[in-house]
Amino acid sequence: MIYLNYNNLDGENQERSLKRSRKEIEEKHGKEIHSYAVNSQKDYDVILDEEAIRNLDNYIFIFNI
Repeated sequence: MIYLNYNNLDGENQERSLKRSRKEIEEKHGKEIHSYAVNSQKDYDVILDEEAIRNLDNYIFIFNI
């Protein structure tokens, strides 16, 4: 769960959430994504970013207003 204050819905918090998601995906699936990137001749970082964005859907956000 990610706790956000209503006043903190800025780009900085969005970037922090994306970095957290990217790190989580890299730890769990980094080797598989790297193998896929090499085999399909795609950029590893782009694929990792796409997966991190998809992973944000799995997070539970709690907003304190």
